[in-house]
Amino acid sequence: MSKRVLLVDDDMAVREAVAQTLELAQLEPLAMGSFLAAKDHITRDFDGVILSDIRMPGRDGFHLLDYAKSQDLDLPVVLLTGEGDIPMAVQAMGQGAFDFLEKPCASNDLLAVLERALKTRRLVLENRRLTELVATGDPAARMLFGTSQPAEAMRTRVRRLAQLETDVLVTGAPGTGISKVAEVLHLSSPRSKAPFVKCAGSELRIDALKAAIAEAAGGSLFLDEVAFLPSDTQLGLFAMVESGCGTRLIAGSARDLKAEVQEGRFNADLYFHMTAMSLRIPPLSERPEDIPVLFRHYVAQASEQAGLNVPPIAPEVEAGLMTQDWPGNARSLMSAAMRFVLGMPDEVYEGRDQGLTEQMARVERSLLAAALGRHNGQAVKAAEALKLPRKTFYDKLARYGIRAEDFRR
Repeated sequence: MSKRVLLVDDDMAVREAVAQTLELAQLEPLAMGSFLAAKDHITRDFDGVILSDIRMPGRDGFHLLDYAKSQDLDLPVVLLTGEGDIPMAVQAMGQGAFDFLEKPCASNDLLAVLERALKTRRLVLENRRLTELVATGDPAARMLFGTSQPAEAMRTRVRRLAQLETDVLVTGAPGTGISKVAEVLHLSSPRSKAPFVKCAGSELRIDALKAAIAEAAGGSLFLDEVAFLPSDTQLGLFAMVESGCGTRLIAGSARDLKAEVQEGRFNADLYFHMTAMSLRIPPLSERPEDIPVLFRHYVAQASEQAGLNVPPIAPEVEAGLMTQDWPGNARSLMSAAMRFVLGMPDEVYEGRDQGLTEQMARVERSLLAAALGRHNGQAVKAAEALKLPRKTFYDKLARYGIRAEDFRR
């Protein structure tokens, strides 16, 4: 792992003292007295991290941060100030700083932040290397967005299931993108050059089903909302997949198929066949950290479709987005992005009139709840996932009135 730290501070005494601290910790400081002196090191290929003072004559730390983000959004920048200015800290984090420390800061605190930043940088560069290797052959990376652990776990499962010849059931809440995941499964599979045929379950009678299977021969047939298949079509479908029809079946459902079986509305044999290999798409409520990532993507997409320039997205807009529930998931977020591009204010701006403290508290609460939901109410695992000490995690739960047991399934 690289141990390089680009240290930028106009105060020579401070710069030398910090550099000595880094060297004693086996890190490799590159000490510079100004942004201009450091500029040539700030590139997409730089394998270290940046530690910079904020208040410097001429080009200050905020200018350096903006420049670093223009070169590489994933380049960690840790900012230092001696002013104890909380609004400045918030501004720094809002502009993408990795972390913020007051001077003078304890060596242990500084080194802990830098070690975390270096580890993050190493993972980013390694993932980038792998992504570049498979960029032309990895539809999951190109089409399924999100940087959260649930999003990455979903992409990994898609890749694994895609390589199998078994039929697959894709489930998820409305608007999570079941159809897109089904398409990625097909494109990532050995059948990617063969046809991919989509059919709506509610419209599929037995004759139409046979025709669709023939059309998708050698490829994949996606049955959207399989729960709505007529009962005779369900029976016919099960008979076909049991006998081997040469077509891979990918079924999608936003309904609880187990409940449908119990109510006698869905064929039990077909249900057990489909659930042998299944994939669940996590809703946005379980990965709120992906909301800004998806929104930026949809804004860029909507701008291109409308022939408009991509509008800037202020930090308070992203914070407002993360405080909302988004029951329509990606579909609702996509619609909000289009309205944002067209200059039509609506729920996109929810939370805009709240104070920054309240907005950040709502975001923090949603992240805590999402982590507990992902880990079935197991507080220790949720704390580890958020990289929080257990006491800090429990203190935050108490502050927001969150009970871990409410998330146990």
